[in-house]
Formats: sequence, C-alpha cells, structure tokens
Amino acid sequence: MLDNFSVKVYNTDRNFFKTYMSFGGSDMKYVVFLGDGMADFPCDALGGKTPLELAEKPQMDALAEKGTQGLAKTVDDSLKPGSDVANLSVLGYDPLLCYSGRSPLEALSIGVELKPTDITFRANLVSLSEEDTYSEKTMLDYSAGEITTEEAAQLIRHLQEHLHMPGFSLYCGISYRHLLVWDAGSLDVSLTPPHDISKKKIADHLPSGSYGELLLTIMEKSHALLKDHPVNVDRKRRGLAPADSLWIWGEGTKPALDSFREKFGVKASMISAVDLLKGIGVGTGMQVVEVPGATGNIDTNFDGKAEAAIRELKSGQELVYIHVEAPDECGHHGQADLKVRAIELFDKKIVTPVMAYLEESGEAYRVLVMPDHPTPLALMTHVKDPVPFILYEKGQTEGSGLSYTEKNAEKTGVYIEKGCTLMKELLK
Repeated sequence: MLDNFSVKVYNTDRNFFKTYMSFGGSDMKYVVFLGDGMADFPCDALGGKTPLELAEKPQMDALAEKGTQGLAKTVDDSLKPGSDVANLSVLGYDPLLCYSGRSPLEALSIGVELKPTDITFRANLVSLSEEDTYSEKTMLDYSAGEITTEEAAQLIRHLQEHLHMPGFSLYCGISYRHLLVWDAGSLDVSLTPPHDISKKKIADHLPSGSYGELLLTIMEKSHALLKDHPVNVDRKRRGLAPADSLWIWGEGTKPALDSFREKFGVKASMISAVDLLKGIGVGTGMQVVEVPGATGNIDTNFDGKAEAAIRELKSGQELVYIHVEAPDECGHHGQADLKVRAIELFDKKIVTPVMAYLEESGEAYRVLVMPDHPTPLALMTHVKDPVPFILYEKGQTEGSGLSYTEKNAEKTGVYIEKGCTLMKELLK
C-alpha cells in the first residue's frame, strides 16, 4: 500500500468494527458516486451472476483494482433497510441517533414547514387491481407506471379539493411520491412500504395500529376519487397503469440534522432526482442542485448530472454527492437487463466523465463509490446486507487488484460494520 493509505483488518470472522484506515491530509476534492440499490444477489435471469458482475463498467472496475475495496453495513439490524437510513449512513450520520422517519426528509425537499407535533407520511400514487372490495386488491405497481409529475399534480389537486380529511394536509411531490401531514397526529400505526408488496395481495399489509383504520379510510376514499379521473381514463386508453389510489407509509416527525459543513468542515453539494435525497441535502445544509430532466429512472439525464457535478466542483464546492436512483427502480420492478444497463450508464455517463475532470484538474481528490443498500431482483425490495464500496485516492496504485463486485469486495476481508464511519475515512 502507499504510505498515505493503509488498511489493517482485525477479527475478520467476527461482527466487530474490523477495518481501520488512515490517510495523509491535504486540501482535497471529494466525490461520492452513489448507485442506489446497485448491489444484488446472484440472479437466474442473469445466468447466476449479479448485475454488478455482468455489467461492463470499466471505470468502476479500475477504481476497485487500484483502490481499497470492501463491504460496509449501512443499515443497522434494528432498522428497516430504506434509502433514507442507508443514505444518511453513507453521508456520515448515524441513523440510530438522528433518524426520525422518511417522509419528514421529503417534506424538507418540498418546502413544507413542519411543527414539532406534526406527523408526516409518504403518500404514493399506486396502481391496484380491479376487485370491488379494497382489501381484496393486489399491488400491481407501487409507482403507477412511473406516472409523470404533470399527471400526478392533477390527481393530487383533485384529492386536495375533494378528499375531506380534517387535520390532514396533502402536498404534491415528484412523479408518484407525495406527502401527507397530520396535525398533532400519532405514530401509533403500522404501515408497509408499497414496494415491499409488489404483485402481492394488500389484505395483510393494510394500515394497522390504533389509527390504522383512519389512514385506511383515507386510502379507500382516494381510490373512489381517482379510479375514474380523466387522467387515469387517458392513461388506461394509452395502455399505461392508472394511479388509482394513495398508499400511505413512511411515518415520521420533524428531523433535526447537524449541518454537514459544521460536522465535517467541507462545503458539499447534493445531486439527486428524488425528494428524499434533496430533503436530506436541505436538512444538512448542503447545496441542493436541480438538474433538468433528472427523473430517478433509467431515462434520467445522466449527462446533466455529471455536468452539474463538475460545475459544483469548479465553483468551489469541496464535496459532491451524486445519487442515481435508476438501479434501485429497476430492482424494484424485477428488470434484470435494465438494472445491468443502469449500472453501465452510471459508469459511462457519471463516473467516467467526473473522474476525467478530476484527473485533468490537477487537484488532489478522493472518491467513494457504493450503493446505499442492495435491491435484489429476486425480491424486488431492499435488504440489510452489507454493500460493496470503493475508496480511491488520486495516484493510488496498490489496491484490491479485483474488479468491482459483491464477491470480490467480500474476498478482500475489509469490512466496515458501521457504514456511517466511511465518510470520516473519505475526508481524513
């Protein structure tokens, strides 16, 4: 290893914090390349390989070979494996200390001012099957066919006008992702993320707890108002999934997050298409960058995200966090070939041009490449398994010698038990 980058591994067969890294310090640029849900399990549809194993990703492979590769656990066993928890962890925030729920982070992005007594919920527009009784329906699509924000806005306005919910306020977000706020509400509810029950009957996953019936009533009323709305009539005519119900989940309370700059001493920017990450950016005082055409899907503006990252670095920002949702969305839909393609586009259109800029700039830099959590194609939802990461510093040559895959990351024996410590290692 180089003198300024050393790794020691202790207790590799035990569940302790086993990896300790030390870096030489100097003025640096830092980039986090976050491929949401990129990690996976061996998949029959891909000949027993994972998408990372099958994808052509020469830039990430080169970084893994020259840099330090290992596994990091971003989701504590006591928490649900959501992108909220996992991305907070990658950003260096311990979710066990600061996490207050997913939806309040999205409220920050939308610009909703929350009171300490507010309870927030994520409200998806979903597609349900056509049985007459609500509880007998099946979750056909947790994203209503990736409904456009323009169409969704019409449906949310219709609900705002006609869905009478004393004490509740509904706010429009992006695509299928929206926000419900309950004034002086309660967390005594048990709710299920809709992406956890794709293609399943909803009967066993309806809201429960002391106020579950209240939230279920809102969902049922939303279905009555949406199923024959002109937007949905037109979507069905075009062979698209209708957005025929709200699905309420992701409860939380007003978050309190430390400033990223005060916590780590660097000026940072967040680049993402989704409200959750933008909300984390707002909550931590990062510069949140809007990229036209960034959708959160495989049709996102990859080039625009890379260009935005380079602009931020040129403008004096010291760290850029580039979040790409596409691999996760493909995983949720069980789209094996598209998940491979999403990883290839991430490598080609995000990692490669940003790395080229860093090299050409002549500045010192360090980069971190990783997913937040796995989204296995076979399960179509998130899991808590450790994820493969790469830490690379400019000029480093003595690394893992292995391409970037889940199996190779495990082979190195490098294991970070608390993923929230990786940011400190990147910034040392």
